[in-house]
Amino acid sequence: MSKKLEHIVTFSPTRTDSQSVADGLIVRSLRTIVSLLIAMIPLGALAQTDTLKLTLDECIAMARRQSVDAAVALGRLKSAYWQWRSYKADLLPEVSFSATLPSYNKRYTSYQQADGGVSYVRNDYLGLDGSLYVSQKIWPTGGTLSVETSLDFLHQSGTGGGNQFMSMPVALTLSQPIFNVNHLRWNRRIEPLRYREAQANFLSQTERVAMQAINHFFNLLLAKEQVGIARQNLQKAEELYEVAKAKREMGSISENDLLQFKLDVLKAHSALTNSESSCQSCQFALRAFLDVEADIEPETPETVPAMHLQYSDVLTHALENNAHATTIRRRQLEADYSVAQAKANRRNINLYAQLGYTGMADNIGGAYRDLLSKEIISVGVSIPILDWGKRKGQRRVAESNREIEQAQLRKEAQEFKQDIFILTERFNNQAEQLRIACEADTIARKRYETDVETFKIGTISTLELSDATTAKDQARRDRILELQDYWYYYYQLRSITLWDFEKGCDITEDVEKLIKTP
Repeated sequence: MSKKLEHIVTFSPTRTDSQSVADGLIVRSLRTIVSLLIAMIPLGALAQTDTLKLTLDECIAMARRQSVDAAVALGRLKSAYWQWRSYKADLLPEVSFSATLPSYNKRYTSYQQADGGVSYVRNDYLGLDGSLYVSQKIWPTGGTLSVETSLDFLHQSGTGGGNQFMSMPVALTLSQPIFNVNHLRWNRRIEPLRYREAQANFLSQTERVAMQAINHFFNLLLAKEQVGIARQNLQKAEELYEVAKAKREMGSISENDLLQFKLDVLKAHSALTNSESSCQSCQFALRAFLDVEADIEPETPETVPAMHLQYSDVLTHALENNAHATTIRRRQLEADYSVAQAKANRRNINLYAQLGYTGMADNIGGAYRDLLSKEIISVGVSIPILDWGKRKGQRRVAESNREIEQAQLRKEAQEFKQDIFILTERFNNQAEQLRIACEADTIARKRYETDVETFKIGTISTLELSDATTAKDQARRDRILELQDYWYYYYQLRSITLWDFEKGCDITEDVEKLIKTP
């Protein structure tokens, strides 16, 4: 653009010296502006195509920190935590206050006199009442013990009306079911297991997030490698096509062979287009999973930890840490709990007892003097005499369900051990498979380079060269896939055992800190 402007200025019809100087300044100014605009273009392009280089460990750490799956796992843990806190709070004393402030009533009600006649009388009164009580559940017996204090005020309007106060300074109340199932005692056995199960599930879920990150990471890595292979193959195909044209001119190859090389170039173009599209899809999937905006450049893990795992050790860690063992115990207790409930439904006996003092007067001070004792004892009984076997049937159903649950748990325990054995063997075998894949990749690459040079001097056929190309590409893909399987099996074992095999310690998290993190 600056040269064209300078050219236009140069061909002006008549110019003075001052005009020449001015034109020169204009040209230099335009050159400066154009240079600044050109210099700004790479900066903008760089800002739009900024890339984030990630190792596998960094990708896993980022997934655990900010992926949607990790947020879901943390949300479930928080829900279990507050359920646990609610259960613990249910065992502590509860302080409550209730009041009616105020209650006004003006109506006519029927009144039966001594001679049997009925008349209507007017009620016109204002009432206030309030009570404060402390209750405590008794988990060994399943009852509830409470201490209460209350004060009632009544103002009667009309002829002969006045104020009345009734106080209950203290009253001790016991409500106790007899022969019923003790829900509190069963909850004390089940709820701790449920919370431990939730913690173990959270840790396992974070490891499964790592497994998802591994799949996305290696899918992108393989897609980028495929793009590189496609570009290299296109470059080689074009080079070999030029060599083939030269050989055809010399009569060394047939027209059919030349057309085959041209077809290879077209196929290489098509393969490059497809691989680039697949790479963009994998790029978007990993970016969405990690919740990042920048393009990601995965770095190939060059080393893997050298370890050989024993099935007995893996099983021991799994039984100690995995939620499966806790889940089995919890489900067994829940089945026993259902049977206990069914048995308790055969009868229902409740004891209610209250001991305290009460006082009444026309002033608030007098209501707390000359107190009278207050004693209430009642026993409620509900026993079915004839129910046509309904409760017996409910008990038998609960017992049958428990037997089914126990059989199912035994089956799941066997499958759990079998899955651990198979996974341990696959992991131990995967290290050897990875070593073989790396060696095969090196050999296939050397063979391909040798065949290319051999073809140039005319001592190898096009079919042999095509076979070497295919073998080289497949060996490179196999190496990445075997590497992906190795890390996937490793983190799958971590998710089952909740054990860090490299550090030799349990996988733990500060649950309280995670819950309180905003």
